Amino acid sequence: MFCKHFMDIRIHVRNTTLFDDVEVLDFASPFEVFSTAARVVSPETPQAGKLFEVFTVARQPGTVLARGGLQVLPDFHFANPPAIDVLVVPGGVVTAERVKREVIEWLARTADRCALTLSIGTGAFLLGAAGLLDGKSATTHWEDIADLRAMFPKIAVRENVRWVDEGRIMTSAGIDLSLQAVERLAGCERAICTARQMDFDGAGGKSEPV
Repeated sequence: MFCKHFMDIRIHVRNTTLFDDVEVLDFASPFEVFSTAARVVSPETPQAGKLFEVFTVARQPGTVLARGGLQVLPDFHFANPPAIDVLVVPGGVVTAERVKREVIEWLARTADRCALTLSIGTGAFLLGAAGLLDGKSATTHWEDIADLRAMFPKIAVRENVRWVDEGRIMTSAGIDLSLQAVERLAGCERAICTARQMDFDGAGGKSEPV
């Protein structure tokens, strides 16, 4: 997913990259958060406008089989995506994707051009493989903390936090990072209205800005 900056700019949010065995919650929840943020109205934004444009991208054309057997047809593939401002890298079973040179090189190139890159859960392993987290702090799903630390010794892996903010790169243990991104890009009021519309209580999660 991708975005630009501030209320008067159309933000392109893209869920990348969709792949076989992607975790449904990891890509569908950010998709829903940014889509909802694009349509909610708040006292500070009396007209919703088209703040975010959300789309999905996969390595190649065709259906992706997510975990649990859900079939997903991505909007674009690596060769033809629109401009991307905010990149969201979902998790799931990433073992196969992590060793695909085309995937890792594409992630590295794309993140370099984005204003913001987010990873959900084990999406951090893909960012790690692309070298995007070297020398930075990061987190992932609690079950995968030890593996992330062992596989990528150049990353300062944090645990018992909901997300880690490294400026242009944010990593998370779960799905609530998307609302933090909405707050950064569109303001606190828009994020609160989005959470209210989704009937989501994001309070209580611990963050770790770096």
